[in-house]
Amino acid sequence: MLSMPGCCWLCHLPLHLAVQGMCSHCLRRLPPLPPCCPQCGLPAFSHQPCGRCLQKPPPWHALVAVTAYQPPLSQLVSQLKFSGVTALSVMLARLILLSWLQARRDRQLQRPDMILTVPLHHHRAWRRGFNQVALLAKPLARWTGSRYVPQAICRQRAGAVQHQLTARARRKNLRGAFRLEIDVRGRHIALLDDVVTTGSTAAEISRLLLAAGAASIQIWCLCRTL
Repeated sequence: MLSMPGCCWLCHLPLHLAVQGMCSHCLRRLPPLPPCCPQCGLPAFSHQPCGRCLQKPPPWHALVAVTAYQPPLSQLVSQLKFSGVTALSVMLARLILLSWLQARRDRQLQRPDMILTVPLHHHRAWRRGFNQVALLAKPLARWTGSRYVPQAICRQRAGAVQHQLTARARRKNLRGAFRLEIDVRGRHIALLDDVVTTGSTAAEISRLLLAAGAASIQIWCLCRTL
């Protein structure tokens, strides 16, 4: 699904503004999310907090996603992540920005002081050659006027690959996996990832941020597994 420069990544037609990466027709055709809980991002009967979150809320305050984990966005994420098509990053970051702007209007979300990213262990980053989430964070920080701190969260150990594990094994795999390197007291944080599946990684880092005094945490992602 490679695109010529200046063309839409999906339909390959020329764009008036090449930097957008996706034409308005393809943008409107992205599969919309069903009614989802504004906190956990999982399907709900309305756009109000779901029963799960009323009983046991996640350790973050809001979740913003572009679509569910399904084509075509899941295919673009895979190209960025596993095929090294880094030219996709600005277009994908723009999709997150548009989703956050809509969520901000609908839910009166706080503009974050900082954008932090879910880190790769340095061995995995070395093998891949880049951190795909960092490529999304840089333009998002510029557009939102937030501060991006690349090394704010350190992954202390690699652990098993998360998508190969059950939800319970994911939680166990992540215990003590991260270390915070900066002062976040009183800061409103956007924690950025490409895909949120069970939310175990986001929860582990959110607990770390809250324990360090963060004022609020939003989870931003391209895809939410529903």
